[in-house]
Amino acid sequence: MTDPLASPDDGDLIDATDPGAVPAEVTDAIRTLIRWAGDDPAREGLIDTPRRVARAWREYCAGYGDDPAHHLKRVFEEVGGYDEIVLLKDIPFQSHCEHHMAPIIGKAHIAYLPQNHVVGISKLARVLHGFARRLQVQERLTAEVADCIWDNLKPQGVAVVIEASHACMTARGVRTPGVAMVTSRMMGVFRDDERSRKEVLALMGC
Repeated sequence: MTDPLASPDDGDLIDATDPGAVPAEVTDAIRTLIRWAGDDPAREGLIDTPRRVARAWREYCAGYGDDPAHHLKRVFEEVGGYDEIVLLKDIPFQSHCEHHMAPIIGKAHIAYLPQNHVVGISKLARVLHGFARRLQVQERLTAEVADCIWDNLKPQGVAVVIEASHACMTARGVRTPGVAMVTSRMMGVFRDDERSRKEVLALMGC
């Protein structure tokens, strides 16, 4: 019978044969944090926690190894003369606050007005995740996504609206659950033309 602990790809299970996958200083730091929080990192339920936490953070911060602009390199010019707003709504994402390393969980609406070409719609979500999977503040995340699309697609306009809940506010500090933070960045026609801005915000449901 196969030992489930021997499968490093199975979620939280730990590969007992691969002790070098996570640097010792990383697991030692997590053990120190557990001990400082008041628990015993040597007890049964916490023995493998440092490696699980380290691997989880490697996933949470995978965006540092991603170039979001790369996802916008391939464009399509055969769009049948389409020259109206392209919008991807309600894209779920998760990030982490750079101040407390607490989760930021929300959704994004990303729109652009094409100039001469469009990009595959999944690429807009990939740009978002490339920036979100880093330590972030929501304001910068919003600007980075918009700027990346603006600089690489050269559209007539870009609009990005992000709504998110911050655990650094809901689970600690002021401890106020149910609060959402909304940030937006408008560029090109969506910034300069009020009618275009109202149109895209209405399509987003904002």
